[in-house]
Amino acid sequence: MNKITKLIAVFLFAASVASATTLVTVNGVKITQKDVDTELMNATQGRFNQVPPDKQAEFRKQVLEQLMIKELVYGDAKKTGVLKSKDFKKEFKKVQARVKKELAIQVWQKRVMDSIHVSNKELKKYYDKNKEEFNQKESVHARHILLTNASDAKAVIAQLKGLKGEALKAKFIELAKTKSTGPSGPRGGDLGYFVQGQMLPEFNDKVFSMKVGTITKEPLKTSAGYHVIYLEDKKPKQLLSFTEVKSFIEQRLKMEKFQAKMQKKITQLKNKATIK
Repeated sequence: MNKITKLIAVFLFAASVASATTLVTVNGVKITQKDVDTELMNATQGRFNQVPPDKQAEFRKQVLEQLMIKELVYGDAKKTGVLKSKDFKKEFKKVQARVKKELAIQVWQKRVMDSIHVSNKELKKYYDKNKEEFNQKESVHARHILLTNASDAKAVIAQLKGLKGEALKAKFIELAKTKSTGPSGPRGGDLGYFVQGQMLPEFNDKVFSMKVGTITKEPLKTSAGYHVIYLEDKKPKQLLSFTEVKSFIEQRLKMEKFQAKMQKKITQLKNKATIK
């Protein structure tokens, strides 16, 4: 996956974390979808969207469990007087001092960043000189039904035999929800869009060789089990337009200007400071 594709994936995912749907309530405290998404973004340094789709559900479950445990422990800490103890107050003061400094630095840096402007002429010039960065790889949108043995997979294929178009898709989704042992089962086996190299090699090679609207005629064996695959869509390699990538170029150029401006400011501050 090239740099701009990765950057786009991160921004698209960041835009999707606005959901405040409550997933669970622990002793009256709500844990929302946004809480889980924020933890996942922090844990993967903004690259959660690059995690294989079949692993994402598992990671979400683990993070939700961790948030629940934290809430339970924090609740018990309050009940047992931890927040009123000398040890807690001593450590809390240290944290406050550290956070105060870090927050002041962040606000200072934000002011520097907000003062930076990138003209449309600069954006277009970068795009024209670096078009190779904006080549989007071929991608596919697939569904799969994961089973533990070949005979079960063959039975599923038999039930899909002779179906085409929407009838095939609808039946595949139905079977995925009732038969698949994978985490994508409840979603009708939906793996979303992915590019070359994101899935297991055998799975990757097979799905990219398929025609849209078809299924595998034989079970595909991988280290995860036996797969029946349905190819829902395929997007060819294409050059993203300037309009599509303009905001990402702007962020990149702003960051470059920010780093240069920061270096200059730090040098000025050093020259004015008393450093022994």
